[in-house]
Amino acid sequence: MTAEGADMKEIIELSARLAGKRILVLGDMIADIYLEGKISRISREAPVLVLEYGSERTVAGGAANVVNNLATLGAVPRAVGLIGEDRAARGLKDILVKNGALVEDLLTESGRPTIAKTRIIAGGRQTVSQQIVRIDRESHAPLSPEMEEKLAVRVEAALPALDGLVISDYGGGVVTDGLRRRVLDACRDGGVTTMVDSRYVILDFTGADYVKQNDSELAAALGRTLETEEELHLAGCELRDRLGAKGVLVTRGAKGMTLFLADGTITDIPVLDRSEVYDVSGAGDTCVAAFILSLAAGASPGAAARLANTASGIAVRKLGTATVSAAELSDALKKQEGRALC
Repeated sequence: MTAEGADMKEIIELSARLAGKRILVLGDMIADIYLEGKISRISREAPVLVLEYGSERTVAGGAANVVNNLATLGAVPRAVGLIGEDRAARGLKDILVKNGALVEDLLTESGRPTIAKTRIIAGGRQTVSQQIVRIDRESHAPLSPEMEEKLAVRVEAALPALDGLVISDYGGGVVTDGLRRRVLDACRDGGVTTMVDSRYVILDFTGADYVKQNDSELAAALGRTLETEEELHLAGCELRDRLGAKGVLVTRGAKGMTLFLADGTITDIPVLDRSEVYDVSGAGDTCVAAFILSLAAGASPGAAARLANTASGIAVRKLGTATVSAAELSDALKKQEGRALC
């Protein structure tokens, strides 16, 4: 089954209802730092490039990228997680606050830095700029029981005012077993729709309403290769059933997305324009943000997936981890409607 018959008018009307929805994002807040320099010479000390400093910028990554996408799509997102008392944290908070996100629940724990991924980019007058090394900084210490309790209390206090909740788990240690279970149980009891994106342990998230995985994460979670459509469809259904989820959304790169619903429906959603895919970094976060926001606005899962596919298609046409604005999404949907009417 394809999504070609989806009602574009319904989806366009849906995009106008996204503004103001209140979504909480719990997870690993990551600062993506890009340090760019111009190639000057080869060092005398070692066979390495010497770069003249050019610029430095910080971009929201991980769960913070979900928050940022929610904000630029018009939502009022609340970020709950850990950051350090460092420059990366200041840069991350500045980005989120500028776009209207609530950051009062970004807590600090002694000795734990902000998770940061610093990419060194080298270029020259006659060379293409490219990444030459990445430096990751994060703590591998387990989350303290006291901090786990603080995070849980912050989430529980916010629940009555929420339209949806996302758990964005990048393996950074914030989403512990206890916190995961407590939050999902509280959301179920409070009638708050949940969506989970977990890079490594998706099978631990039983009870989540919706989950998002890319095809390689799905294969790793179930310990198999997914080389055919039939194998992918069987895997998506198995994950849905094992988690007891209302839906599983699998992103598939150049093949688009596939949505598996609890009623047995499987919907394949194709890529809109393969010729303009530049960078898939962060596109999964855009997908999650658009999907949960659409559900909060009253969309069916199928319409939410279609809108998320459009938003992700905009994100992959931008270099680096990027956000999508409400205006960009509206324009893209109207162009699709025009093509459908031709």
